[in-house]
Amino acid sequence: MKKILLLSDTHSHIDNTIMKYVRQADEVWHAGDIGDLSVTDTIKKEKPLKGVYGNIDSAEARLEFPLNNRFFCEGVDVWITHIGGYPGKYNQAIREEINTNPPKLFICGHSHILKVMPDNKLNLIHMNPGAAGVHGFHQIRTMLRFEINGDNIQNLEVIEIGKRA
Repeated sequence: MKKILLLSDTHSHIDNTIMKYVRQADEVWHAGDIGDLSVTDTIKKEKPLKGVYGNIDSAEARLEFPLNNRFFCEGVDVWITHIGGYPGKYNQAIREEINTNPPKLFICGHSHILKVMPDNKLNLIHMNPGAAGVHGFHQIRTMLRFEINGDNIQNLEVIEIGKRA
């Protein structure tokens, strides 16, 4: 079993509250718009990190992180990308691949809107953790945490980390 902390859209912001949750996880996944790489460097000092770059990220971030990150965690096929869309309205750049070879868990960021929903047509779970950073239109900063046990995704929690500054 792995305890996962999922965050996105930090936009160069990391704080003690985020790090408290990082320390409670087995792995941290970042769905893009990292901003300054000091964010991911700080996380990597504490826990293993998987991530992708987002549309605001620098050339340096794009060298360190891929556009799409597809991997297995325990028995779950996971696909993380920054601009992915959502069930029924996937981004055109990934639409063909997701329709022909869907993962079990599809994760994206970008919208700053927390959303977890099933895609019954493709038999997958879609997650967007919202935004953990302080820049953007969102009013409440959010992250998700959950466990992967074999091929089960369980104990999903929404973490609200306060209003943005």
